[in-house]
Amino acid sequence: MKQAGVKMLRDEEWREVDSVMYKEGKVYVLKDEKLRAEIIRLHHDTPIGEHRRQWKMVELVTRNFWWLRETKEVKRYVEGCDACQCNKNHTEQPAGKLMPNSILEKPWTYISADFITKLPLAQGYDSILVVVDRLMKMVHFTPTTEKMSAEELARLFRDNV
Repeated sequence: MKQAGVKMLRDEEWREVDSVMYKEGKVYVLKDEKLRAEIIRLHHDTPIGEHRRQWKMVELVTRNFWWLRETKEVKRYVEGCDACQCNKNHTEQPAGKLMPNSILEKPWTYISADFITKLPLAQGYDSILVVVDRLMKMVHFTPTTEKMSAEELARLFRDNV
């Protein structure tokens, strides 16, 4: 039995009622960016929408409307909402108080060491050990190999620094 003003299409999930297309009981929204953005805005920026996050917004919009890639458009809209970005929860701990560095008194008390590796082979060496004094900014560059053991590193440090 056919209802007045209802046009059934071949596929049972689609139907037309009074010039409005429905897919599985939801209003099909044409490919109109302004219309789709307005639907999302009405579900998000109003007191009823309460600036909810992405998945709650998808649930609210898809209760009554359907279009391709609506999840992607809702996500983009929520990520671009200034009010949501200003009010979202921050999960990391707040940074502690800034503490000044201690004043260095003697050279070579505090040093940093690093390697420069993957260099072209030159006289049997393919890396450089770099040791820097934090107070004087004095630097020692020592040629070495990448396959050096901890004991060899200690000897290299003792002999050159």
